[in-house]
Amino acid sequence: MKYVKMYKTKFDLLEFISKLPKAELHLHLEGTLEPEMMLEKAKKNGVKLPYNSIEDVKKAYRFKDLQSFLDLYYLGVSSLVDEDDFFDLAYAYFKKASSQNVKRAEVFFDPQAHTRRGIDFSTVIKGIYKAAKKAEDELNVSVGIIMSFLRDMPESSAEETLEQALQYRKWIIGVGLDSKELGNPPSKFERVFKRAREEGFIAVAHAGEEGPAEYVWEAIKLLKVSRIDHGYHILDDPTLTEKVSQEKIPLTTCPLSALKLNHITPLDKFPIKTMLKLGMIPTVNSDDPAYFGGYLNENYYQIAKVLKLSASDLATLAKYSIMASYIQYDKKVDLFNIVDETYCEIF
Repeated sequence: MKYVKMYKTKFDLLEFISKLPKAELHLHLEGTLEPEMMLEKAKKNGVKLPYNSIEDVKKAYRFKDLQSFLDLYYLGVSSLVDEDDFFDLAYAYFKKASSQNVKRAEVFFDPQAHTRRGIDFSTVIKGIYKAAKKAEDELNVSVGIIMSFLRDMPESSAEETLEQALQYRKWIIGVGLDSKELGNPPSKFERVFKRAREEGFIAVAHAGEEGPAEYVWEAIKLLKVSRIDHGYHILDDPTLTEKVSQEKIPLTTCPLSALKLNHITPLDKFPIKTMLKLGMIPTVNSDDPAYFGGYLNENYYQIAKVLKLSASDLATLAKYSIMASYIQYDKKVDLFNIVDETYCEIF
């Protein structure tokens, strides 16, 4: 459907965004750990944190780069210990997602962040899976769980993690790659990704966030990913830009995290309009919303305001998120139709 840019009534931007059915494709469950839950879980589990109040935690949310964020991220993760903790964390996000009309959530979790501190893989995945099932049954949110390997750890650790995941193969749809990007190219993980694909996992990877365009090439050629997470530095390489555009490789961009981590500042430089003009498939996502100041609708709203996106642009982005998801085709069609109906309501 080709959208037009005229409205019969005054256009309420936030209301329109809220009504659009959307998929969220780049969301780290550990990055939804709100300060209140962090302190509550730390107290319950006897974990000492260097914070005495919610205000103390929020004061720490001033990041100069990805590593400064990761230091706080892993500190917060230490408060999560038992299956109930992981259930509570995940279900709190699914409730928030449902309230923002997210119909499909494909969420990352970082098993190595927990197993390396003595938490069993089974403890983590069982808590998350229970929350996912409850979200599907009670909140009308379809969930796909993606297990991310930490790229600043050896490939051997990723291989051990993959072995642990195999008995939960029916619960996990794919593998990803995250954490500190610079100095940890996708090629470091070529072997474990090959094994994961052979086991039937979908492959995605963070690339081109702080790393160069060459990392995106590696993710495509060596890891054979079907989606690129972030991908901003693709635009540095015209040949790569053309490839991603022609092959319709989706990108899971995250406006507020790019701003907060100083990858793209100010926000009016965020390249999503450029990507759209070049025929690429960008999507909007919230990444680690507890730390970056907004969940999915807030990310849509902020870039819509700053970049002056039209209702047509927003409807296209919502459709792209659905198109790039891994749900069944008939469900995609149903959601496309709801996007069209929602758009037509503003005329």
